[in-house]
Amino acid sequence: MRSFSNLWFWIALAVMWSSTSHWVLGIPHDMIQRARREGGQAMEDVEDLARINAGRLLNIVDRGALVLTALGCFWLTVLAGLGFWYDVEFAQALFLLSFPMSLVVWLSIRASRRIAAGENRGAALCRRLTIHRRWTQGIGMVAIFVTAMYGSWQNLSVSILH
Repeated sequence: MRSFSNLWFWIALAVMWSSTSHWVLGIPHDMIQRARREGGQAMEDVEDLARINAGRLLNIVDRGALVLTALGCFWLTVLAGLGFWYDVEFAQALFLLSFPMSLVVWLSIRASRRIAAGENRGAALCRRLTIHRRWTQGIGMVAIFVTAMYGSWQNLSVSILH
């Protein structure tokens, strides 16, 4: 289970962060750009998608926030313990994939609450979605850097005879 020397892990990491930063709250970035430039029907489409996706996310969170938070924290703790205490490389790789995504989920919930509270029209909505995208990209860049450094260190420090 050598994760950091596996090409598929690095492809999965790149695809995960690429799609996460492109689909902001379920809305493609090119659609947000077109709505900002053209307005009209494109803006209405973005507003509708934002309302639907933010409402959907908030419905899930409001109904089961305690259970979802408990399960998320439990699995992150299990992965961290297995990975870094018991030195299971597969758990380390899963933790380095899932922990930054948990931050993005938290930011998505926060952005959805702001959209539901009134930032759901026109330029304010596009600004909120752009801010959310920039934060997601920042988390992604840090996560990719940390994962690359840690994975490289693991590949250099682990003997091929093990």
